[in-house]
Amino acid sequence: MTVVAAALVRGDGCILLQQRAPGRAMAGLWEFPGGKVEPGERPEAALARELHEELGIGVGEGDLIAATFASADNAGRHMLLLLYVCRKWQGTPAALDATALSWVLPGEMHDLPMPPADIPLIPILDALLRTAFSAA
Repeated sequence: MTVVAAALVRGDGCILLQQRAPGRAMAGLWEFPGGKVEPGERPEAALARELHEELGIGVGEGDLIAATFASADNAGRHMLLLLYVCRKWQGTPAALDATALSWVLPGEMHDLPMPPADIPLIPILDALLRTAFSAA
């Protein structure tokens, strides 16, 4: 199973996380928005679709920058999680498929309960963003 997720990054370096709704697997955990890639769908197209469905925002596929990935077991199935960084979108994110949204700095993610597949992405994302901001 291939899953795509986005680190939506504001100008101040904060990243948007969403809290999984009650009644869903891993309810209450904070995660990067995204979802499953459907058969025959390109990852970037899937992520643009998922961000529209979950947050009500528009994202151009060209605005999604591949950052890193994680490989993990998910309820007995292998999951490949592809994380993209996105700094440009249209609209204001809304919690259409989540309990809540929160803008956090990468270092603050360590204090939040997150799905096991997301946790190893945090230090990599933090390092990538530090490098990007120091180069700017």
